[in-house]
Amino acid sequence: MLLKTPQSRMRRAFVTGGVAACLWVPSINAQASNATQRPYSIVALGDSLTAGFGIKRSEAFPARLEARLKASGYQVRIANAGLSGDTSAGALARFDFAVPRDTDGLILAIGANDMLQGRSPEDAKRAIEAILVRAKARGLKVALLGMRAPSNWGADYRKRFDAIYPTLAAKYAVALDPFVLEGVALVPSLNQSDGIHPNSIGAERIAARLTPFIAKSFGLKPTRR
Repeated sequence: MLLKTPQSRMRRAFVTGGVAACLWVPSINAQASNATQRPYSIVALGDSLTAGFGIKRSEAFPARLEARLKASGYQVRIANAGLSGDTSAGALARFDFAVPRDTDGLILAIGANDMLQGRSPEDAKRAIEAILVRAKARGLKVALLGMRAPSNWGADYRKRFDAIYPTLAAKYAVALDPFVLEGVALVPSLNQSDGIHPNSIGAERIAARLTPFIAKSFGLKPTRR
């Protein structure tokens, strides 16, 4: 039987510690690698069109958009901050707690209820502009999803309201999709019985159309092909 002298114990501790030290460096590198691959965090701030009124949350366009982006190799996470019935003023009021500090990008889809309630386009514009200012101050990239007024409010109202989105997109240099319901509005098979809110198929159609737009707007790079 060999006696374990203090010297032998010291040598063993030194060797064991050395192995542990060698293992520690790759561990740090692995953590750093994982940190660099953190999913791009996006918040979709909007009303019932974003929230997915009348359908499951998992069927709303933000969830379907996230799924499509991931399927295309983009590492993203999209939080649904849609609130049914919300107006542009309401979205502005809840911006700070609806959009966390670790957010990278903002999908802003608000204004439909302002229009449906016949509210002043100028008031809606001021609220949406204030949201853009706050987003820019926090360094967020923004994708603005536009809305269009129906003809029953009159030509003047329609002109003033429809101008909100291209005007603000140009002023603040943000990406613009002119009409979030493009290809879905007024198509019975893509909407619920109220004729306003997309059904699950309509929400999927919105997500499919927006996928390349969102990827380009936020400069997303696929991690795989």
